[in-house]
Amino acid sequence: MATLPDGKYRPLFRGEKDAKEIAIASFQLDERPVTNGEFLGFVRENPKWQRSQVKRLFADERYLAHWAGDGDLGKADPAQPVTQVSWFAAKAFAAWSGKRLPSTAEWEFAAGAGFTNPDGTKEPEFQQAIAKWYGTPTPDVLPAAGSGKPNVHGLRDLHGLVWEWTSDFNSAIVTGDARGDTGLERNLFCGAGSLGAKDTGNFPAFMRFGMRSSLKAGYTVHNLGFRCAKDIPSK
Repeated sequence: MATLPDGKYRPLFRGEKDAKEIAIASFQLDERPVTNGEFLGFVRENPKWQRSQVKRLFADERYLAHWAGDGDLGKADPAQPVTQVSWFAAKAFAAWSGKRLPSTAEWEFAAGAGFTNPDGTKEPEFQQAIAKWYGTPTPDVLPAAGSGKPNVHGLRDLHGLVWEWTSDFNSAIVTGDARGDTGLERNLFCGAGSLGAKDTGNFPAFMRFGMRSSLKAGYTVHNLGFRCAKDIPSK
């Protein structure tokens, strides 16, 4: 996991009474998305999350549809990011791992960093790489997780591989930290960073907002995965 410093995140959208900035406390984030192989270990130890056992309340009929069976990846590469997983399953994996899902504010704060500059908006190469991904269809065969170029924090594939779940629920408008949520909320949304939160003319940012606004917690999508976060213990 990479350790990110304290910082601030400015939401793409906010209500009139919401703060313009959200303070981000230092936290840890997986350097890459969770893989098929790692998720396979999880379902083997937790049979209720296997494809044939999971309740439809917690995952739709496409859950792990690209695997050959409950404990068989088939043609799915163990090193590829796991996809076709619901928010419920991702959250359960994170808890099993002793971690949690990142809040949208945390995820977007991390995703806003460029390859060499903590502020990716000031880095043309980074901006060009992001724009290229949004103009390229998801390949039939995903690359291995972690194969992308690292950003300044050492994080890979926040952009350019798959969309990623975050912990926030009930609204795609981020107004605070959702790390304390422990309930099973059904109306959850996916976050894939609003890199251009300070620039409302940034079309990719609105695409990401639209993507996470369209999803509910039980949905599974062929290019939607996740990575985990962790609090830094106070001294």
